[in-house]
Amino acid sequence: MLLFDLENLQKFYGDFEALKGVTLKVAEGSVGLLGPNGAGKSTLIKTLLGLLRFTKGSATVLGHRLPDDELEVRRAIGYMPENDCYLPYMTAIEYVSFGGELAGMPRSEAFRRAHEVLYYVGLEEARYRKLSGFSTGMKQRVKLAQALVHGPRLVFLDEPTNGLDPQGRDDMLELVLDVKAMGVNVVLSSHLLADVERVCDSVIMMSEGAVVRVATLDELKSGGERLFEIRAKDREDELVGLLRRRGLRVEREGFKLNVYVDEGDDGQDILRCAVEAGIQLRHFVPGELTLEAAFLGIIDEYNQSRGG
Repeated sequence: MLLFDLENLQKFYGDFEALKGVTLKVAEGSVGLLGPNGAGKSTLIKTLLGLLRFTKGSATVLGHRLPDDELEVRRAIGYMPENDCYLPYMTAIEYVSFGGELAGMPRSEAFRRAHEVLYYVGLEEARYRKLSGFSTGMKQRVKLAQALVHGPRLVFLDEPTNGLDPQGRDDMLELVLDVKAMGVNVVLSSHLLADVERVCDSVIMMSEGAVVRVATLDELKSGGERLFEIRAKDREDELVGLLRRRGLRVEREGFKLNVYVDEGDDGQDILRCAVEAGIQLRHFVPGELTLEAAFLGIIDEYNQSRGG
């Protein structure tokens, strides 16, 4: 079973093309949805939920064809939105059980399940409190609870750690990992690449409404590049310019430079460049490729190919 099967999916807002012919076949599992602001991530999610009608193309979600099977799709999917979506006078139990009813559950069953899922996310003692008095972390947890109450096969999580402190973020990611371990498919949209790296097995990268790359994390992090971390005694700006003129990708990270070379490269060209310019290197070691590094490189390559 595919999570979704999309063919030339387009979405226009007037003359603006928010989704540009998206074609995807995504297998079950945990998938990260990545891209800069305005990439089309939220539009894609809302389109797959049936909340937005696409303009052209075709879309099947968990075997259900959109827009004909919108209700079946919503029964099979949970959605944790980025922004707060609740009535402040409702209690947590009312909010979560209402979400179950909207997904087609009988009222009594939705109420029973709401108790269970609020306990699961750690809000059992706050279930009769009004949402208006909840902290940011509690609001994120109750949004996750309403996404899970009807037992979905797939959950879309849009920035689930948004606004959380480090401990709250870690707790939320542990919950998501537990949901994943129970066999629920996860699509995680986040600007925090470390969150995606921790939870997901594969990623979809988007930019300007188009899909740039679909790959597993392992493929991305071993994708034909090798990283060297270097520090220069001085003349760092000059060194950056010299390396880039040799066709190397260079990124600043704090007091060090990350230089990316071909996978089989031993870094000697970096050393020769510094020696020829009389620039002393104080630090030169192989580094570990991260999802963030892969993402930045792919998006930069895509933008350059489009003349950006």
